[in-house]
Amino acid sequence: MSSCLAAIDYVHAIRSSGPVGIGVLALLVLASAWSWTIIIQKSLQLRRAQARSLEFLDTFWKAKRLDEIYARTGSMQDAPVAQVFRAGYVELAKLTGEGGERRLDDGGIDSIERALRRAANTELTHLEAKTSFLGSTAAAAPFIGLFGTVWGIMKAFGEISQQGNASLATVSAPISEALIATAVGLFAAIPAVIFYNQFVAKIRVIESEMNNFASDFLNLVKRHFART
Repeated sequence: MSSCLAAIDYVHAIRSSGPVGIGVLALLVLASAWSWTIIIQKSLQLRRAQARSLEFLDTFWKAKRLDEIYARTGSMQDAPVAQVFRAGYVELAKLTGEGGERRLDDGGIDSIERALRRAANTELTHLEAKTSFLGSTAAAAPFIGLFGTVWGIMKAFGEISQQGNASLATVSAPISEALIATAVGLFAAIPAVIFYNQFVAKIRVIESEMNNFASDFLNLVKRHFART
């Protein structure tokens, strides 16, 4: 069996797998290539988002004026927490005026809370973009590969029955070739599921940071701008 495996010509195996087999392998290769593209892009995006959000939080708690913080966040488009702040600040400025002379009632506080929530949801949607493809690839690729293997085995046994020779040497090579589809399916699925879980965990951390900041910002607004 091992000698048959070692002697497999993979190019010939793919060419002889027929339109269905080639289609399955092409689909899996494309899914794997796109998954790795997403993995690289999302890794860089989430790393920047975490670093820039921590940078913003450090700036926020050290600064003394909200307008000063708002000016500094103009270059922090890749910091989700900063974008939540900007949405809340814009709503606060509209309700209190430029000098902050107007006091906020409960309706004003609710408006700021909604602005913070909308901004957090927008940033969360941006962070989660394309990760669903990794989840789908992780779930579907093994089954697509298995389908290709089953199809290849059916095709191989059909050819063997026509030849009338069912020796081990005759059977092992075409079955081994049929298993290529399963191997490619696992090759596509394993990295996808690993990185999908990692990305989901990182996104949940950033989501928690946005929610915590929104609560802190709302408490600050209530202390300094709400009617007493």
